[in-house]
Amino acid sequence: MSMPDFKYVYGPVPSRRLGRSLGVDLVPFKTCTYDCIYCQLGRTTDQTTRRIEYVATDRVLAELKAKLETAPPPDYVGLAGSGEPTLHARIGEVIAGIKRLTRTPVAVLTNGSLLWDGDVRQALMEADLVMPSLDAGDEAVFQQVNRPHRQIAFEAMVEGLAAFTARFPRLVWLEVLLVDGITGTERHVEKIAALTRRIRPGRVQLNTVTRPPAEGFARAVSRERLSRLAQCFSGPVELISDSGSESPPSHSPYAVTDADILDLLARRPCTAGGVAAGLRLHIQEAAKRLESLVKAGTLAVLQKDGEIFYLVMDPTNPDSFVKEPT
Repeated sequence: MSMPDFKYVYGPVPSRRLGRSLGVDLVPFKTCTYDCIYCQLGRTTDQTTRRIEYVATDRVLAELKAKLETAPPPDYVGLAGSGEPTLHARIGEVIAGIKRLTRTPVAVLTNGSLLWDGDVRQALMEADLVMPSLDAGDEAVFQQVNRPHRQIAFEAMVEGLAAFTARFPRLVWLEVLLVDGITGTERHVEKIAALTRRIRPGRVQLNTVTRPPAEGFARAVSRERLSRLAQCFSGPVELISDSGSESPPSHSPYAVTDADILDLLARRPCTAGGVAAGLRLHIQEAAKRLESLVKAGTLAVLQKDGEIFYLVMDPTNPDSFVKEPT
């Protein structure tokens, strides 16, 4: 029997926040409301606020059903991928469909930019966990770091986060990703902390740049400084910078194909340890498979902070990530 062709479902991927997350892509590669300077997937190529059914809902659910039958069991099904998932106009139906297929909890990883829209807030109500972002404390820095679509105003975005959190009956974890020299200062973090007291998430997850970013000037804040900046927040705060956080891999009882590895890396550059942890490969097997793909010209390698990351890139444009290798 041939393996199913997975276009919209990938992983599981290792995640400090979710354990082992089975990813679901609901929009085309780099279709987003933001063009964040720190994005691990490179520059946004389709910046939009248009909400349509970018990919067929029934196809997504069919792929997910097949993946759940063939992949290692995940801790979460995560709606994330390579763009902003709330741009998918039927995301609420996707969530409902996932819940019919599995008891695995559903997490939505969103930049939070569209939560001012009541239809978007309603669509997420059946999720088990929503993980929005807040990377800036004022309009000027919002424009500098997130580079939003012109129709998204900072105050409306913040109000949408607060309105959603006030109504959502389950967990909201707010990610705050800090960039050295821009937002990674006590003065600016105090502004963000004041907004979190207004939004009132269940917890704040403090992060920084850990994978190769879209812009070379987007640099990581040290772990020590993150720990100090965490004291600016009044509620529960968790440091989630995932350098060195990949869990020990174990042997997978499932056949892991090269396509599985490429699907993972096209959406999230990883170290060999990250690939091993996500797909439950022995670290030596993962390293051999990655070396083979590099030699074949399918993968590129990039060193950051002393670690080697593997990524899928367009061979005609070495500055651009691609969703699927040619």
